[in-house]
Amino acid sequence: MIQLFAPAKLTWFLEVTGVREDGYHLLRSEMLSVGLMDQLVLDDDADYLRVVGSAAVPTDDSNLIRRALALVRRSAGVTLDKQIPTGGGLGGGSSDAAAILRWAGGVTPEMALRLGGDVPFCQMGGRALVEGVGELLTPLPFVERQVTLFLPEFEVSTAKVYQAYDEMHSGAKRPQGVNHLEAPACRVQARLATLLDWARAEFGEVQLAGSGSTVFLKGHVFDTPYGDVASPAGTVKWCQTVATPAA
Repeated sequence: MIQLFAPAKLTWFLEVTGVREDGYHLLRSEMLSVGLMDQLVLDDDADYLRVVGSAAVPTDDSNLIRRALALVRRSAGVTLDKQIPTGGGLGGGSSDAAAILRWAGGVTPEMALRLGGDVPFCQMGGRALVEGVGELLTPLPFVERQVTLFLPEFEVSTAKVYQAYDEMHSGAKRPQGVNHLEAPACRVQARLATLLDWARAEFGEVQLAGSGSTVFLKGHVFDTPYGDVASPAGTVKWCQTVATPAA
């Protein structure tokens, strides 16, 4: 048996710099690995996919683990212990796929991009400036930052967020702020706007992670690593961790 770790990715800032002719959005962002992670146990003499910790993760051929195995032409029995919430903007599925790619020896960023825009960074890990549609990676120096992640019980569809972005900014100047997807994400999921308003009133400078639904705070504000709290947007789990964790 082989144990792999798949760290979540945190988007420190996100700018939409344009749209390609094929409709894909060009981005400029800083991404970091964080201490919250999935774990994969591999049996390279078998062929299956089992998921524990989440009933929302499919195990058919749409799963990014299966797609990553197919990309590198390998097979394995995989048990996934899911700790990164789905639909939270933390790249959980992408990181799971990237763990498989690293196990298989790694692929080029362009090849990793076939599995999704976050997969090239998740394969590299650490801290990087990410540009293009996710394939242009510039490694950045190690910096350890304390962060508190707020993990709501609802998801946000990334595809719908980009659709809302196009509707809101067609022919207009690019938005301001550290995350150009915040307003579109709040349009897609009204509970996200409620969560952000509450978190900012309670804790100060809170940011949206990627396209959401996770929001995060720089620093630690609780006495324990994990917990949950009631908010107007529903019960919110929180996790205090670090970005970028030491290898």
